[in-house]
Amino acid sequence: MRSVVYTQTGPSSVLSLVERPVPEPGPGEVRVRLVRAGVNPTDWKFRANAKNGPWDEVVPGQDGAGVVDAVGQGVEGFAVGDRVWTLVAQWSRPGGTAAEHTVLPTTRVAALPDVASYDLGAALGVPAVTAHRALTAGEDVTRLAPGAMEGRTVLVAGGAGAVGNAAIQLAVWAGATVVTTISSDEKAALARAAGAHHVVNYRTEDAAAEIGRIAPGGVDLVVEVALAENLALDVEVLRNRGTLAYYADNGGAEAALPVRAGFAKNLRLQGLLLYTLGEDLLAAATEDVSAAVAAGALRVGAEVGVPLHHFSLEQTAAAHDAVEAGTVGKVLIDIATDDTGA
Repeated sequence: MRSVVYTQTGPSSVLSLVERPVPEPGPGEVRVRLVRAGVNPTDWKFRANAKNGPWDEVVPGQDGAGVVDAVGQGVEGFAVGDRVWTLVAQWSRPGGTAAEHTVLPTTRVAALPDVASYDLGAALGVPAVTAHRALTAGEDVTRLAPGAMEGRTVLVAGGAGAVGNAAIQLAVWAGATVVTTISSDEKAALARAAGAHHVVNYRTEDAAAEIGRIAPGGVDLVVEVALAENLALDVEVLRNRGTLAYYADNGGAEAALPVRAGFAKNLRLQGLLLYTLGEDLLAAATEDVSAAVAAGALRVGAEVGVPLHHFSLEQTAAAHDAVEAGTVGKVLIDIATDDTGA
């Protein structure tokens, strides 16, 4: 099989396309013939920053979509021919999704609803599961479904990003009113396309005043990508017993907390990292995300604020560079076509 690998960490030039034997699934594992792979910031960061693990050779990529073409001993719930999407495929494993096949435990694959394209399937893992955890990090919403967030207001910082877009779509599906902060008219259009009810340009507007006008009692939850830059604003606009869920360190590695303002509101500060969520939260996320996909509530494409950028497997290094450069939308690797040419 064709596979992209790296044997040392560093810039994207360490990636190479090689031929490797098709792997066989072990007990509790399935083999997936991949059609698409998704590229996320975590992929180039693993490659560049020596976070790939102890293996001599690594196939990058956490996210992908394809078809199960072999099952290991004792596997239940999956069969040859099933359409699936992957999550955390390369975490604590050397074999990710930048290859024609990958072997994964069944806990790292989920059924891909028939209504979903492989483009969407490959775009789900890191963004959608991260967004799900952020939206369920508060006191009273632990699962997402239609109506689960009815009457709540969510502030999504950076609504034009992949996680932000997924958070907007999932929150709207669950019934929340969604406010998002953006930095340009272009990003405002993407956030509106995703379904955001209110868009605030923090560079041209008084963000705290505008969010306060939209949610006079304060927002229930903040999904934050740049804690160091936005912590004071988040604390100001959250309601009493609100939750601030943050998943990245964009804008700085340290943040100054307004201590009295934070404890006076009984605020919850919830950090989250996809890889250490635990199997229970991953399982809940995959079930809810798949339900949202089946309902048509979670989509990709320019019409919903997620422009798609396709690269071939041979162009994986360029795909990594595009993500590192901040390409807006979703970067995908076209590995194969399915039996219908999709």
